[in-house]
Amino acid sequence: MATPIKEWSKLEVRAVVRFLFSKGTKPSEIHKQIAETYGEGAMSRSRVYQWCTWFGEGRTSLGDEPKSGRPKTSTNEENTTRVDELIRCDRRMKIREIALKLEIPKSTVHEIVHDTLGYRKVSARWVPKMLTEDHKLQRVEISQRLLQRCQQDNGDEDTTHIGVGPGGDFQANNNLFDNLITGDETWVHLNTPETKRDSMKWKHPSSPVTKKFKVQRSAAKVMATVFWDAKGVILLDILPQGQSINAARYCSILDRLKEAIRRKKPGLLRRGVVLQHDNATPNSANLTQQWLQRYGWEILPHPAHSPDLAPSDFHLFGPLKRHLGGMAFETEDNLISELRNWFDNLDVDFFRVVIDSLLSRWQKCIDLHGDYVEK
Repeated sequence: MATPIKEWSKLEVRAVVRFLFSKGTKPSEIHKQIAETYGEGAMSRSRVYQWCTWFGEGRTSLGDEPKSGRPKTSTNEENTTRVDELIRCDRRMKIREIALKLEIPKSTVHEIVHDTLGYRKVSARWVPKMLTEDHKLQRVEISQRLLQRCQQDNGDEDTTHIGVGPGGDFQANNNLFDNLITGDETWVHLNTPETKRDSMKWKHPSSPVTKKFKVQRSAAKVMATVFWDAKGVILLDILPQGQSINAARYCSILDRLKEAIRRKKPGLLRRGVVLQHDNATPNSANLTQQWLQRYGWEILPHPAHSPDLAPSDFHLFGPLKRHLGGMAFETEDNLISELRNWFDNLDVDFFRVVIDSLLSRWQKCIDLHGDYVEK
């Protein structure tokens, strides 16, 4: 048996098919001889029959015919403009839909969208509330008042020069932040599922696909109220299950906060506490206001629907929930113990940097004309 030819070209094999077909050899025999001479992969049986049909119809060319459809130059200025117009009309249009609409390859559309036009498809940013113009105006006015307050404390007439640090961030070196305590509350579940993002891990292409099963948060939960300043947590209060927080309960928490300040912050009660909390009903109730007036605590103005300007919301509770993700506690006491351990192990820089960032957030709020501050 002859040794198969190892090096060959498509044109060579097609020429052999044409030669044998012109000699009257049947397509099945041609395929057999091609396989014996060039190997099984040189030309399939169906392809031999196809070429025999073409030669029988009078074809003489051995090369490939030009492919039908649009030329490879479909990434041109005209198509780029058409793709851009479609996206501007419908920002949710998919690559496949654009390709079908314009009758150009998906690969070309992908190149135009990402490389030429520079589009990136992103999800809408979650915001707590659709702010009205009145809400935005209130946010701007309060941010301006707070910056002016810092300006007065520093004896500076220009708020844009208040303690600007080497990294370009504002530095809160004034009486306001020396006396500031911020507080807020959040629900904490005994079983907090790990988010899909937090469960991401590195893997090789050959590694098995990881699976994550959907887990519901437990119905059992407690409300944690945290008061803290630039040096750490001053008070952690846990509302037992089945109880609700009202003005009387909140005032009792403030009583414990006052005692904690007396122990941990000597001299602060004498200088005067500046408290930042949100506008929740227990916080703004008459009973609470009377308590604050009785002890002479100043309330830092806080605009409605503004978690982006509340340090606990934009800095503290997110890392806490991520830390608890995937954990399950059998008892409420175990959960509380974990909360205390987590707060106790936080570095002082974790607290100081976010208090310092309040000035820059107020300024960003003004620059954005009252819209939400993302970072």
